[in-house]
Amino acid sequence: MLGFLYFNQMKAIKSERVKLKAKRTFIKKGTCSRTFFYILDREFGYPRDEEETAIDPMAGGILQQGYQCGMLWGASMAVGAEALRRTEDPGRATGLAILVTQDIMESFVNRTSSIECEDITNCDFANKKSFLKYMLSGKFVNCFKLAGKWAPEALAAAYEGLEQNGTDLPQQSLSCASEVVRLMGASEEEVLMVAGFAGGLGLSGSGCGALAAAIWMNALIHNRKETDKSAGFDPGTDLTLKAFYEETDYEMQCDKICGQRFETLDQHTEFVKNGGCKKLIKVLAETANPA
Repeated sequence: MLGFLYFNQMKAIKSERVKLKAKRTFIKKGTCSRTFFYILDREFGYPRDEEETAIDPMAGGILQQGYQCGMLWGASMAVGAEALRRTEDPGRATGLAILVTQDIMESFVNRTSSIECEDITNCDFANKKSFLKYMLSGKFVNCFKLAGKWAPEALAAAYEGLEQNGTDLPQQSLSCASEVVRLMGASEEEVLMVAGFAGGLGLSGSGCGALAAAIWMNALIHNRKETDKSAGFDPGTDLTLKAFYEETDYEMQCDKICGQRFETLDQHTEFVKNGGCKKLIKVLAETANPA
């Protein structure tokens, strides 16, 4: 009995520490996306400062467009890298990254009822008046509170997902997001970092994961060249977003672009294998070296 109480007490203390760390990291790093990439990376024992900084543009839901919350993008990247370390097999790790991303998203929805930034904040970050109102009203504090509350749950979902989904994986899973950054010259670890973005992040069908991967990779390339400052992410001038919109006729939603929502790893793998979104993947990859 005493051992059980001690275990629960230690668990509660760790949870409070994680909550506090999440809030402090958010204040220090400035974006929800980098905060969760940072926290999970260090929990797994593999900090990646350059890669974490490059996820800043996902704050506000993909270049402030209001899609999936930046916390989810950042957490997904950390578990993608961890999936590769655990399986040492890129094909199996891709499937694991997608499945664990789904677990993380389920945990997030249990906390917030939605994965979409705009639903959670009631703010259109691309609209200056809406953003100003969001800041002046003090609603931005809610994001700090959410980061603190969800951080222990995110870690628990990540660990549990990595353990439970680590067996019986398909030998070869593909991710549209991974294919984009692979064409952009990414390393194998970087390819796996974005694997969970597949099908609109965890096959959710929401904002395009391939677009998110390209934006992140371009920010990473820029940051490595310009070590004195991070890439800006103005949605009005971003060349990656411009190329994407021209190809999709201003459609951002994955399930609408693909004409379907993927229910399984195999469905998405077959879609990519059979040339699904091939042209879009090529267009996004070419933004690494614009003509």
